[in-house]
Amino acid sequence: MRIVAEHLSYTYNPKSPFAAAALKDVSLTIEEGEFFGIIGHTGSGKSTFVQHLNGLIRLPSSLKRYKKPKAKKGQPLPPQPVLTVGTFDLADKKTDFRALRKSVGMVFQYPEYQLFAETVRDDVAFGFKNFADGKPTKEETDAAVRAALAAVGLDYDTYAEQSPFDLSGGQKRRVAIAGVIVTRPEVLVLDEPAAGLDPLGKREVMELLHKLHREWCKTVIVVSHDMDEIAENCTRAAVFSEGTVAAALPPRELFRRADELTALGLDVPLTAKLCAGLMRRGIALDCDFTTEDFIRKVLERAPRRADREPGALPPEGGEA
Repeated sequence: MRIVAEHLSYTYNPKSPFAAAALKDVSLTIEEGEFFGIIGHTGSGKSTFVQHLNGLIRLPSSLKRYKKPKAKKGQPLPPQPVLTVGTFDLADKKTDFRALRKSVGMVFQYPEYQLFAETVRDDVAFGFKNFADGKPTKEETDAAVRAALAAVGLDYDTYAEQSPFDLSGGQKRRVAIAGVIVTRPEVLVLDEPAAGLDPLGKREVMELLHKLHREWCKTVIVVSHDMDEIAENCTRAAVFSEGTVAAALPPRELFRRADELTALGLDVPLTAKLCAGLMRRGIALDCDFTTEDFIRKVLERAPRRADREPGALPPEGGEA
């Protein structure tokens, strides 16, 4: 499902003293099959944008009370917002938003706090029952829950009848994700999926998301503050700043613009900082800013032990 947004704007509390423009004429395209990142400081508009993708925030033109604006005398109409997700036109009142939400799964920050049912099975089954056409049988529901739990690495027979509140933090997060993917969405959107986890937990979550990307959801969109996470995992990333999109590029191109990102109040990956330090010493390293590629390129540049003259000291920084 290709996602296309054009001239998308949104203001919280419009026509009030507390009005706050969250999105300002945003245009952005996310291709089907991408592992796409969205970054930006707090209040940049990134969460507001992703909430549009499954209609949690709806375009005014999709509401029943909407009336098409008329041009002021002598002035053209401002461009009308466009938002499509696959075949769904989110600007159209006739759009089936229930079907859209089945196709675009949304996992919010700290999803384990949204668990509510007495058993893992009931929690995961809730979404399946809510979006199923007609009333699914117990066998259909059990099969869907079993598949979703297996997709996130949890055994149905072990966990189905347990209380989700008795699980570990990582297991809770997996159950919460299973409750979203149980509808088999084509697009999976996650807001800070690794927030609050230790390095091992972060790595396990990202490995899970890549597994889901390969086997379950065609497109994965990750909102994150962690630049290393974006560099290591995303095919492309959009930078939101003050309600606008400042850039949308592959990480290897984006993080070469470190000064621009810093000016927007953002950090850069550790590998980008190391590359900048090497550049100051006259060593230009062309890498994609993943840890694996950075280490490989450094080792390629390092002189081998056999190439050194007898008695020569190793290069500054230690022996290669």
